[in-house]
Amino acid sequence: MSDYKDYGFRESGPAHTFQYLQQPLLDMLGGNTNRRILDLGCGNGYLVNFLISQGYDAYGTDASEMGIEIARQSHPDRFYVQDLSTDKLPLELQNKQFDTILSTEVIEHLYDPAGFIEFCKASLIPGGELIISTPYHGYFKNLLLSILGKWDTHMDPSWYGGHIKMWSKNTLSKALTTAGFNVTHFTGCGRFPYFYKSMIIKAKLAPAK
Repeated sequence: MSDYKDYGFRESGPAHTFQYLQQPLLDMLGGNTNRRILDLGCGNGYLVNFLISQGYDAYGTDASEMGIEIARQSHPDRFYVQDLSTDKLPLELQNKQFDTILSTEVIEHLYDPAGFIEFCKASLIPGGELIISTPYHGYFKNLLLSILGKWDTHMDPSWYGGHIKMWSKNTLSKALTTAGFNVTHFTGCGRFPYFYKSMIIKAKLAPAK
């Protein structure tokens, strides 16, 4: 049984993270609108609705019923409630083939990230792409957090449903390659090198033989 607590979305605007994530995500997509995209953990649907406005064939799922209700105000047939701790897409999406899966600022909240990556793999066409963003961690950033005494606020244990996994470029890349993906792109977002707020990694699934 899931212990998910609804995030509590109130409006359709972008999360603060999109100030530095949106353009790098679009760069990762490369402008090729001839693809079907699934955003896992789409929140209030802002990104999916934006991609649809840009000509992409995009869909989104999220565990937040409030978020999906807001998302459906723009495109009622593109959004579905889904608990990401399960290993099945909503019934309406199970027969669709996805060229690209996006997941922004989600994997750090999951108890079973390897299972999530396998789920993404099973939902992609052969040769499909997975694009994941998550808060960035690395030696220099972690050292600065320690020097400044910021770990208690950075990883506040009282945040219900907060971050439970801290990812570096190496650890997320390893998780993806272990699952059979080939990492093709990396970019840091927000701030300056080695102190990024988040990172985005794109990985490609091997084509069918």
